[in-house]
Amino acid sequence: MCCSSGVCGPSVDPLLSRFSADLEWLSGQKVGVTRYNLSQEPKAFASNSLVSAALKKEGPGCLPLIVADGKIVSKKKYPSRSQLAAWAGIPLAGSKPTVPAASCCVPKKTPKGRSAKSCC
Repeated sequence: MCCSSGVCGPSVDPLLSRFSADLEWLSGQKVGVTRYNLSQEPKAFASNSLVSAALKKEGPGCLPLIVADGKIVSKKKYPSRSQLAAWAGIPLAGSKPTVPAASCCVPKKTPKGRSAKSCC
């Protein structure tokens, strides 16, 4: 790979491109994200006991590895944005918010007990 993201060269893997965008999104959600490239940063792989053990046992075929909260949560594939959000404990952007019961979008009762149209 020619760059840390792996998104370079004449034929870019669309899954890798999507994953890079998903990691940028995750960083934008104030989640700490650190990404390493084995060919450029082998010490980072060797110094993490979980990653080092996985590489010794399975070889580089176990990559990509995703470590969250001190555990390997994914191997051999690029996870989806929804998986990343779940591991980070954050909602996906664009998910439908819940409407509180006291919202203006809930029908209101008139003094006579009849429903009135809401403001929305």
